[in-house]
Amino acid sequence: MSRSNSRRASLVAGVLAATLLAVTACAGSDTDSGTDQTGGASAGAFPVTLEHKYGSTTISKEPKRVVTVGLTDQDALLALGVVPVATTEWLGKFPGAIGPWATAKLGGAAVPQVLTDTGSGPQFEKIAALKPDLILSLYSGLTQESYSTLSQIAPTVAQPKKYTDYGIPWQDLTRTAGRAVGRTDQAEKAIADVEARIAEDRKANPDFEGAGGLIATTYEGYFVYGTQDPRSRVLTSLGFELPADLDEAIGDKFGASISAERTELLDRDAIIWLVAGIDTGRAILRKDPLYTKLDVTKEGRDVLVDEGSPYGSATSFISVLSLPYLLDRLVPQLAAAVDGDPKTPVKPVS
Repeated sequence: MSRSNSRRASLVAGVLAATLLAVTACAGSDTDSGTDQTGGASAGAFPVTLEHKYGSTTISKEPKRVVTVGLTDQDALLALGVVPVATTEWLGKFPGAIGPWATAKLGGAAVPQVLTDTGSGPQFEKIAALKPDLILSLYSGLTQESYSTLSQIAPTVAQPKKYTDYGIPWQDLTRTAGRAVGRTDQAEKAIADVEARIAEDRKANPDFEGAGGLIATTYEGYFVYGTQDPRSRVLTSLGFELPADLDEAIGDKFGASISAERTELLDRDAIIWLVAGIDTGRAILRKDPLYTKLDVTKEGRDVLVDEGSPYGSATSFISVLSLPYLLDRLVPQLAAAVDGDPKTPVKPVS
């Protein structure tokens, strides 16, 4: 660690110590946290030890006050009947960072406090002031330094080592959250229900099987999502195949911008574009002579999704709760794209 990083870590530790002393002195009851909506953890669920990128974390008893640093972790908790006391903002438009597909799961609980990532890591002092007994950071790019600081506040479960940052599959995220809060049976049931829905959509659309698919955005040119990105996994779970050399083109990240020389990656049976407005996105794409020469463009097989809409949010916010909402909208568009008839329009969806 550099001298500046060491000085910063010492400063943060000092502030945390002071904050923790303050909140302990004026601590209220945990019963007002609105955390539990379904009756608590299973008998014998604790202690539990969870492996992650920075080692392992043992949770000794059922957590009552959970803070999510991972950007989609709240949905897994809500699906299990656990309402976090705080969430971390990502999309910037929903109260409590709870999407419309998940609000019913709040029940009568208070909307979570919303935290932000300041660019130098989570808001450590605010997290400490919330007196959490568990911090989840599963769909994240948490650094070792930030993990070490969070671990001084409460048991912290970071992203898994086996996947790239922001690459944890929604099933693994839900299972890990289930183990962390002692609700493994509920987690498996929630996963099975969504996987059954995906299987139904796949069976009902045989044209999806083996079709070429890709998801991209016009951010910094053409930004494509790799095989470990949750968005891409939605396509493959429906039967689509990603370009064979996709990860070779973008490296070991969840996604990256591609050069003009790799525009052929975009020429798939169906491509989903996350754009800042349908009309704006289409204008950007149609101005590119390389893209307009591709068959995917000529035959109208590109699916444009407004990233500012709830549908667009669900397309990025891949979770056990968002997926049914997403599939209701995405599957009909994909079906129109791959039906073999260029005259079939891919109708916009909000």
